[in-house]
Amino acid sequence: MSSIFELSPRCQELQKRLTDFVQNDCLPAEDIYESQVGKGDQRWKVVPPIIEELKAKAKSLGLWNLFLHKGYPEGPGLTNLEYATLCEITGRCPRVAPEALNCSAPDTGNMEVFAKYGTAAQKQKYLVPLMNGQIRSAFAMTEIAVSSSDATNIETRIERVGDHYIINGHKWWISGAGDPRCKVFLVMGKSDPGNESAYRQQSIVIVDVGTPGVEVVRPMTVFGYDDAPEGHCEVKFTNVKVPVSNIIAGEGRGFEVIQGRLGPGRIHHCMRAIGMAERTLDLMIARVTDPSRRTFGQILARHGTIAADVAKIRIEINAARLLVLSAADKIDKVNAKGALRDIAMAKVMVPNMLQKAIDLAIQAFGAAGVSQDTPLARFHAAARSLRIADGPDEVHIQQLARFELFRGDDIREKHEAVKARRAQILANNSKL
Repeated sequence: MSSIFELSPRCQELQKRLTDFVQNDCLPAEDIYESQVGKGDQRWKVVPPIIEELKAKAKSLGLWNLFLHKGYPEGPGLTNLEYATLCEITGRCPRVAPEALNCSAPDTGNMEVFAKYGTAAQKQKYLVPLMNGQIRSAFAMTEIAVSSSDATNIETRIERVGDHYIINGHKWWISGAGDPRCKVFLVMGKSDPGNESAYRQQSIVIVDVGTPGVEVVRPMTVFGYDDAPEGHCEVKFTNVKVPVSNIIAGEGRGFEVIQGRLGPGRIHHCMRAIGMAERTLDLMIARVTDPSRRTFGQILARHGTIAADVAKIRIEINAARLLVLSAADKIDKVNAKGALRDIAMAKVMVPNMLQKAIDLAIQAFGAAGVSQDTPLARFHAAARSLRIADGPDEVHIQQLARFELFRGDDIREKHEAVKARRAQILANNSKL
């Protein structure tokens, strides 16, 4: 990797330190974490104590808030490319490692919003405790009544009345809203629905958890998983009143904010997915080379289809990694807007690659693969939902197609130039 992409000595040292932390602390803590999640009426009230121990150790190792790239004074000074390589390592233990580093969604995106667009007062009230790992947050955009993959459909209203905004809307799949540590929502809605530009109608406002009119209706499940204690919740905002000072960046800048937030965030998701794929392949290899497991007289790995599956997964993981790292590198060089095509390709390819790898691994495990005895079933739920989250495959494919088809006129001109030159050469007795 370092021979293709330039990584600082500090990043390489962080990679070693983080690899050791994930392997020797986070992975052994996985089952403990799950056992400590609240049960029954305590489901959404208990935070597994082991996570606070891991956070303390991560801080002591300098593995804290690694996500804010070097453009922010609050961050550790890494590039998006360098942080992407660290995301892969945490992706091997997705339920525990990212949070242990204070680098888990949706907090990372929300912290970046506060760091980039927040006022001094907003940073002091929200960014500081978020970066200290004292509170958590949620981003409320997706709505239950409209197709939210087209964000211009958002119907939540943000109306200014004097020195306040009144918010009314019905959201769902709001990650983190169930967490007892969640203290703040960033809510997207329409503040100027009559604006002639569909992309200037939206704004984002800060809403404190506990503000009258905020109702967490229920946690949603992903293939049966509720992902407690964070959860993905249905939330209603009914006549919620907040001061105008709670606006992010200014009225009408909601799209600008979410695009800045989602670009790097998609890369983070993709690189964690690469880590999940690597662990999936490791689990599969351990299973199929286990001498105690034989079918028709030989270990599973001796069967041609199994061996071929292992090879194909390796090829696809390596190809996907290069695509994502290339996108991260381009974000560093030309910003997220300039890297839209690369981000779109990564966001489509990686979750599909991961889903395929997990499916093959599950097949190799047989019944155990769909049980609670391996992480594969939970990984599969995450991989499938990632093909919808942060923009479904179809949206990114459509965007990518537009980029490619835009080249049509230029390609035809070049073809015509080739034909004209060919005719010229033939007219000259086939001489240049």
